[in-house]
Amino acid sequence: MAELAQRVRRAVGDHVPGVTLVIVGPEGVRDRVGVGAADLVAGTPMGPDLAAPWFSMTKIATATTAMALAERGELDLDAPVAAMAPASHELLPRDQADRITPRHLLQHSAGIANPIPVKWIHPVDVPGPDPETFLTDLLHMHPKLRFEPGARSSYSNLGTLLLGSAIAHVTGDPFPAVLQREVLTPVGMRATGFAYPDGVGAATGYHPRWSPMRAMLPRWVVGEPAGRWVGFRRFLLDGSAYGGLVGTADDAARFLRMHLCDGELDGARIISAGAAAEMRDIRMRGKRFDLGLGWFRPADRRDADPPFVEHLGGGAGFFNVMRLYPTVGVGAIVMGNATKYDVDAVAALALDIG
Repeated sequence: MAELAQRVRRAVGDHVPGVTLVIVGPEGVRDRVGVGAADLVAGTPMGPDLAAPWFSMTKIATATTAMALAERGELDLDAPVAAMAPASHELLPRDQADRITPRHLLQHSAGIANPIPVKWIHPVDVPGPDPETFLTDLLHMHPKLRFEPGARSSYSNLGTLLLGSAIAHVTGDPFPAVLQREVLTPVGMRATGFAYPDGVGAATGYHPRWSPMRAMLPRWVVGEPAGRWVGFRRFLLDGSAYGGLVGTADDAARFLRMHLCDGELDGARIISAGAAAEMRDIRMRGKRFDLGLGWFRPADRRDADPPFVEHLGGGAGFFNVMRLYPTVGVGAIVMGNATKYDVDAVAALALDIG
């Protein structure tokens, strides 16, 4: 562990106060380490048992939920989403919007806009907005499709919010409850949910103190300075499906092991092996990312050896990645408490351990 900690520290330098790496194989955790500080003021060390926002890593859990429902016939991946999610009627032009399906949303190929979500947050002790009203208002402000559905891939948080709305409508339950039932509970992720978990420590997010990004954030979220960093007060995201999970790297490692085991963990079958493989099947090309059904691969890493699929998760104060190397049976969870650092270099260390 000491050697791995040294390698993680060399990979990130002083660009993040603290970072944790969990390396998994199908059989379990192969190594786990925390480096640096979870809180610079309190001096709390970083560790994989501390909670942090998942941000867009949530999208893989959302995609897994969609696949589980699809296998039971509750969600048709190739049916028009307009019949499942009323908010989609804000999208224009209508003839193209009516062709959008859940599969398009999973592949980010629906053509839906992707406005910057920097202010889509609320304090942990304040209720968030009504999810359907929030989504409808956003689509009303950004109605125009950027291209015809299925033409190419272009990342969209709004698209995943629309998928979450469809899931809520076809099941009759709030989206967070569906994801809890379909994924978190059966995988045994007891320290992950859509709020900070009780009885679990948490990392503080940090950003360079003099960065102009601070001007874009709500003033209440900016907390104590610590040297060249400024901390952020805890917040939750306004949209659950695209990035709302908060949890530990240890829990995220259980989720990743389930995908390494083709949809099953500790005797609990979440999705079929075929569905897990289909999620990893990269078919839709894009400028930045090539997409499967949820999982993506950076467009500039198409020839990576061994190949991998992943999902990043970043926002104010945190940057994470969940990466899977299917051909060698290795996965990596990286969670760090700075807005930007070399997360790729940390994830790649999994190949040396695995």
